[in-house]
Amino acid sequence: MQSRRAAKEAQAAPRFGSRRAADPGRPPRRGDRSRLYQWLSVATAAVTVVGILTAYGFYRSLTGNLKREKITVVGDRPKRLNNALNILIVGSDVRSGANSKFGGRHVVGERTDTIILLHISPGGGKATLISFPRDSMVEMPACQAPNGTMIPAQKDQINASFNNGGINCTIDTLEELTDIRIDHFVKVDFAGFRAIVDALGGVEICLPKAIDSSKAKIKLPAGPQTVTGLQALGYVRIRDIGDGSDTSRIKRQQAFLSQVVKKATSGDLLTNPARLTSFITAALKSVTVDDALTINTMLTIAESTKGISGGKLQFITVPWRAYAPDPNRIEWTEDAALLFEAIREDKVAPTPTPTPSGSAGPATPAIKPGQVTIEVYNGTNKGGEAAIAAKTLETHGFKVTLVGDARKPDGTNQPKTQVLFPPGAEGYAKPVGDRLKSPVAPTQGKIKGKNTTVRTTPNGTPVAAVGPVVQLIIGADWQGAKVHTKLPSSVQRVTGNVNPCKVQ
Repeated sequence: MQSRRAAKEAQAAPRFGSRRAADPGRPPRRGDRSRLYQWLSVATAAVTVVGILTAYGFYRSLTGNLKREKITVVGDRPKRLNNALNILIVGSDVRSGANSKFGGRHVVGERTDTIILLHISPGGGKATLISFPRDSMVEMPACQAPNGTMIPAQKDQINASFNNGGINCTIDTLEELTDIRIDHFVKVDFAGFRAIVDALGGVEICLPKAIDSSKAKIKLPAGPQTVTGLQALGYVRIRDIGDGSDTSRIKRQQAFLSQVVKKATSGDLLTNPARLTSFITAALKSVTVDDALTINTMLTIAESTKGISGGKLQFITVPWRAYAPDPNRIEWTEDAALLFEAIREDKVAPTPTPTPSGSAGPATPAIKPGQVTIEVYNGTNKGGEAAIAAKTLETHGFKVTLVGDARKPDGTNQPKTQVLFPPGAEGYAKPVGDRLKSPVAPTQGKIKGKNTTVRTTPNGTPVAAVGPVVQLIIGADWQGAKVHTKLPSSVQRVTGNVNPCKVQ
């Protein structure tokens, strides 16, 4: 199987699928299916709160109820770049056993309608949850099914990875697409969701209008209210509020999660022994985790996350757009690559760097990125490097007018990365060199690139040049541009202070 590094070098952004593989067992299309997004809420509560509760010796005796699976991912895996924890949370819609009465139809196999990555920053105190819509068309790597059968690489909806090969194929797919190492996973099913919500004593939601749906088995008035397990199932699957899309339901899911975490970490639960025991028992019986997610690891996670609240808890949906061949599907935009890099480097919500105090006497005004025009050229045989660099530099505010090719005449790599400037424009080039992961001292000069592509604004017009033109030539020593503190506007995020009455 092609390594992630090779795949990343082969193109400018994560691979987005372009055709559907035949799959008679696939869930119905958007117009006739019910997608559930509740598992993230209860799974996150199970990981963070259960970890806190097992600190007490009495609750440790209950952990034998945990179901475990081994992570067996084939192929190269991303390296761990820091001490962050990345936990994959999935919701299983298996319809056998205790789950046979949910969903209203008989479906063979097991799929996931929820795919979330919980990223806990090194040292704790900050967490980010990234939602991957199940309708995302992506290119998946080959993976091994639970029965040992190798599933070939294919282009399809991202949730097909779970249907094809279970949790290991989903982990393999996400690691391939994001280059983020996944440390652990938590899986929750329908029955588990109901049991945990009931053990919490219900969760508060808010409806913009009254709903009465026989299909979702829910009848509730408008306004704020507390729902129990079965009612919560109906709430997260109802199609009569919002626009019925994956992304609309994700917003509702994020509001629901904020309420679950609030309830699960409240003093009312932690100081009530009977309810505490009921919750911990239900949580442990309702989730499946990897065999490396030990009690000690849970305690570490709990210790890292116990102070997370309000603005320190963020929800992000992967940047997306409509998938042209099929409007019922979506694809990730190029900005997704910037989000994944920010997660890898733990810079999704970094503290702004303070501005150095000025020295005595008059100072030359610093050149700001918005005053700098850049042409980016890929001087290597690693495909797509110029496009990725351009997107990253644009988040800093630089005006990138074109990208192109600048390999040596014989087609080999330029050995060194260069930042070139025209006479008298060194001050415009320095901000560019400083924003590279391996800073480059600018030099005077100019090249003529090949196979150039003009960069355009969102409305399709060419990016206008401002000031002198600085050229960035990517060489074999290229390590990338630094992730900016501000991600593109397409990366929508909300904090943990979600008002459920404002979410439809």
